[in-house]
Amino acid sequence: MKTIAIIQARMGSNRFPGKVLKSILGRPMLWHIVERVRAVPSIAEVVVAVPDNPANEVLRRFCADNQIALFAGSETDVLDRYYRAAQHFKADPVLRITADCPLADPQLIDRLIQRYKSGSYDHIGIAAGAGAQLLNKRRFPDGLDAECFGFSALDRAWHEATDPRDREHVTRYIWNNKELFQCGELTADLVYPKLRLTVDHPEDFELVTKIYESLYREGRPFELSDVMKFLDKNPGLVDLNRKWTEADNYRTVLES
Repeated sequence: MKTIAIIQARMGSNRFPGKVLKSILGRPMLWHIVERVRAVPSIAEVVVAVPDNPANEVLRRFCADNQIALFAGSETDVLDRYYRAAQHFKADPVLRITADCPLADPQLIDRLIQRYKSGSYDHIGIAAGAGAQLLNKRRFPDGLDAECFGFSALDRAWHEATDPRDREHVTRYIWNNKELFQCGELTADLVYPKLRLTVDHPEDFELVTKIYESLYREGRPFELSDVMKFLDKNPGLVDLNRKWTEADNYRTVLES
């Protein structure tokens, strides 16, 4: 058994269709995500898990043409897609990344995996994104998200989860049942401003492209600290997707 990263990706998106293959510096966004995750020393292999329907044939072709390990499964039952991909590649633990996080930080991901291995966790996640906004803890900017969990936890969720939301969101059953699973978070050492470094909208993609244009060097993945220094020197860039950051904050208030 080995640590395998599984990146879930699909062409469909209500807000920004086809975003995973949008070009950044001449390469699809998904290509950059794969390369960044491959830079994590504790990961044995990176797999892209895509839907098996005709609409995602272009993604399956992309993976084949770029020597990227691929698994195709259900579009709607993403938990089943992950479970079968993990089975096929003998993954334990599984590192979960979504294909809207082109700034995933290899160093941070490696810290997450080491924390998982050094404890008695079933599941541990980086405190980032919408879910972490409700935590009374230091969190990373949205878009640094990653989760690490054991195959046994995934197996139990696959067998027991019946709520359609649990089948769609992969680990929701695990972190919603902390009496059944030992869960943890990797929290931030610093207080970060509220930023959107994920890609859900064209404005998010515009900001990420600006970051890549300044920081990208082939074979030398830049880190979150580099991004923060760049944005500190170019504060006007965060206005590109500010309206979506404010919308996220409003939703958090409603949910709290």
